[in-house]
Amino acid sequence: MRMIIPQNIIKELIEQARKEAPNESCGYLLGTDDEVIENYWMENIDHSPEHFSFAPKDQFAALKYARSKNLKILANWHSHPASPSRPSQEDLRLANDPTIRYAILSLLDGEPKLNSFKILNGEVVGKEIHL
Repeated sequence: MRMIIPQNIIKELIEQARKEAPNESCGYLLGTDDEVIENYWMENIDHSPEHFSFAPKDQFAALKYARSKNLKILANWHSHPASPSRPSQEDLRLANDPTIRYAILSLLDGEPKLNSFKILNGEVVGKEIHL
């Protein structure tokens, strides 16, 4: 099944990533079935251009918020300000939820690209191109 990300949400992700560059930006994509309804911004507590971490309290707040709106977390997303839209070795290592997708927005060369990946046991098992 394909994950559908509407253009207005993609635009929001690009704006957020550009605003937070050179650091990685991150959040959850919330929705129903396979359609994203909302970007849930999360602070990158690492404040780093090469990796990101969510604060555990923010993750719990996101889950609570999603449940209150009858939405589910469809994807964990983050930006790669200066590298391609593909998972790094660290991304693969940290992708431990097989029920969601992992979306990566690249800002490399000023030309945004957004792909999402299904990752199982540290391996990419599916890829979708969204932009």
